[in-house]
Amino acid sequence: MRTVTLNNGVEMPILGFGVFQIADAADCERAVSDALAAGYRSIDTAASYMNEEAVGRALAASGIPRDELFITTKLWIQGAGEGKTRAAFERSLQRLGLDHVDLYLIHQPYGDVYGAWRDMEQILADKLSRAIGVSNFHPDRLVDLIAHNEVVPAVDQVETHPFHQRVADQELMAAEGVQIESWGPFAEGKNGLFTNPVLSAIAGEYGKSVGQVVLRWLTQRGVVVIPKTVRPERMAENLDVFDFALTDEQMAAIATLDTGTSQFFDHRDPAMVTWLSGRTLDI
Repeated sequence: MRTVTLNNGVEMPILGFGVFQIADAADCERAVSDALAAGYRSIDTAASYMNEEAVGRALAASGIPRDELFITTKLWIQGAGEGKTRAAFERSLQRLGLDHVDLYLIHQPYGDVYGAWRDMEQILADKLSRAIGVSNFHPDRLVDLIAHNEVVPAVDQVETHPFHQRVADQELMAAEGVQIESWGPFAEGKNGLFTNPVLSAIAGEYGKSVGQVVLRWLTQRGVVVIPKTVRPERMAENLDVFDFALTDEQMAAIATLDTGTSQFFDHRDPAMVTWLSGRTLDI
C-alpha cells in the first residue's frame, strides 16, 4: 500500500475503506472484516454513521496488530464545543474499543468548530489521536481555521470525483500543508459515471474497470481515497490499482469531465446548513 505523509509526519495509506451508509451493524461488521481480509488497513467511520461499534468488533476480531491499522472517525455537529468535543471523542473511542485513533475529523463546518478544535488540539497533545483534521471545509473556512489556531489540520476530506475535481482546492490545501482526501469518489454512480465514454475508453485500454480508473486517477493526483462497497470482489478490485499509470493525455481527458459543482449538495446552502445543524443523533 502506498502512503502519504501528513503535516506532522504521520503516514496514512492513500487508499482505505469507508463505511458510510452501512447502517446495519451485522452488515458493517462483515464488510469491515472482509475489507481487512482483502488487505485494507485504513478504515474510515464517523459518529454520525452509527456504526463505530460494528467497526470496533471487526477490528478486534481481525487479530491485526493495532500499529498496522489506520482508523479515522469524525465529530458530529452536536458535539462541537470546548469541553463537549472531548466527551464526544471519548464516546467514539469507547464504541470503537480503541485507546486511540489515527485521525479525528470535524465532520461538518458548522457549530462551534473553534471550541471543538481547541479540544482536538489537546486530544492530539495527549496522543489520543495521531492526527486531527476537518471534513467538508471549503477553502475560506479552512484558511480561517488555520489563521486563528495553533495546529494546521492534517486532512480535509471533501467530495472529490471526476465531476467535481477540486483542483484549485487541492492546490490551496497543499500550499497550507493540508492533505486532500476524497469522499464519494464514484459520485455514487451519479451522472452516468460508470458508463462515461471517456472513463470507459481508458478502462478498456488497460483491461480495468471504470472504478479502478477513477481510483488510479485520484491516487495519481495524490488524493487519499476511501471507496465503500459491501462486495468482497469489488473490495479486491478497488485495491488493484497500482499496477498501471494514466498518461498525461488520459489525465487531461478526465480533467474535461469537471463540472466544478457538487453532485450531492452545497455545504454553503443555508437550507442545508439548517437541516444538518438540526440533525441530532443518539451518540
